[in-house]
Amino acid sequence: MVGETLSRSLHLHASSHPLALSAVLLLMGLVAAHPAAAQGPFHKRIDAFVHAEMARQKVPGVAIGIVRRGKVVLAKGYGFANLEHQVPVRPETIFQSGSLGKQFTATAVMLQVEAGKLALSDPLTKFFPEAPAAWRAITVRHLLTHTSGLGDLEGMLDQRKDYTDEEFARFCYALPLEFPPGSRWSYSNTGYVLLGIIVSRVAGTFYGNVLSEQVFKPAGMTTARMISEEDLVPHRAAGYRLVKGEVKNQEWVSPSLNTTGDGSLYFSVRDLIAWDAAVQAQAILTPASWQEILTPVQLSSGATFPYGFGWALDERGGKLLHQHAGGWQGFTTHFSRFLGDSLSIIVLTNSAHARPVRFVDGIAEMMNPALAVPALTPIADAEPQVTAKLAALLEQVRSGTLTPADFAYLRKGFFPEGAKAYQEQLSALGPAGKLVLVQRLTRGDDRIYTYEVPFGTRTYLYTVGLAPDDRLSLLRLREK
Repeated sequence: MVGETLSRSLHLHASSHPLALSAVLLLMGLVAAHPAAAQGPFHKRIDAFVHAEMARQKVPGVAIGIVRRGKVVLAKGYGFANLEHQVPVRPETIFQSGSLGKQFTATAVMLQVEAGKLALSDPLTKFFPEAPAAWRAITVRHLLTHTSGLGDLEGMLDQRKDYTDEEFARFCYALPLEFPPGSRWSYSNTGYVLLGIIVSRVAGTFYGNVLSEQVFKPAGMTTARMISEEDLVPHRAAGYRLVKGEVKNQEWVSPSLNTTGDGSLYFSVRDLIAWDAAVQAQAILTPASWQEILTPVQLSSGATFPYGFGWALDERGGKLLHQHAGGWQGFTTHFSRFLGDSLSIIVLTNSAHARPVRFVDGIAEMMNPALAVPALTPIADAEPQVTAKLAALLEQVRSGTLTPADFAYLRKGFFPEGAKAYQEQLSALGPAGKLVLVQRLTRGDDRIYTYEVPFGTRTYLYTVGLAPDDRLSLLRLREK
């Protein structure tokens, strides 16, 4: 249930299917709005932008929430929640959370900390006495901040099998430690699956019950709840994916995979507007707990990484931007809080292939041009030897000679599926032109390089992360 993070290793572009595209374009004409919403010229600009972005991304349905200075600017649905029954998206439409649910699991953990039932410094062996000895060095804090070193179980579980909490735990016991706990940051759903189990064990009730009673109700999130395929859930949207450009229903997974702490929630845009108010007021938890949640994690080297407990802690235009994304089972989500502008933007879609952050960024720029994503333009390249190495790396990917040993740590599924997909993508694109450096960042102890690379008449962004030992921590190629 991973969102779009620095560790995301693969972005593929579905091929176009004329019939599928025309069908989706038809959907863009239907908008379901809150009765009081979106009538002025500014709202019409937002509507036009959302319609255009939906058509470009081939998204069946979207719910948008905008809050500025505590007031709801927009709560509106676009397109269809269910294509088969032609049900429009409305502000009350229920979407799956994906990894946007991680911030709620983090809140449930902090409720247990405040109740004295666990501590952030507790080792995992306190809750999992049968775990490997190496887990003694992993703490609750490491799980919350993705610094545990545990590999990601995403893509490894049998999606047709039901697992008990004990079976989830035993599965995690077999995962190797990819690095010493606390030394690096690597997004891992495993940590939040384990956090859900820990909350259930120390609270004496399913962690979903903790969320329902101690988070959703006091926050006024009246329709938020755990995922359930068998329950009757009013206004539930269907999830979709693109297969060779054609819209298909989401794939079925076992019920137990929708009970885990890494992002197994249902909510509407109205629920998240209520949650935004709770976060703004620092409700539910004490100020000290919110301080923990919204502080960048410090690695053992002393460097910080811009992630707290279930929140990415970024900047835009020199001001704080707290956000997170999610994607799971035919849904993608994004929630951004531009703190300097007192602006929150919520985007919920029912498409596995959507990039909701594009909706967020476009709307943010409309609200304040200073919030525009900075344009990537060529910068001085002070490390030509690195550029040469990364140009050669691109050809390694094309030739299929890249190996796991080239990576500092590796998301499950990159070999062989991801590497093969990249190889096929590069083969189709043809020879690469000259790499032009457009961005160099530091994230924790890693250096992140982004280049523009021409392939014929098309330009791609090629991003590579290098760990201190110069092995790969990130690899991404997407069209500009």
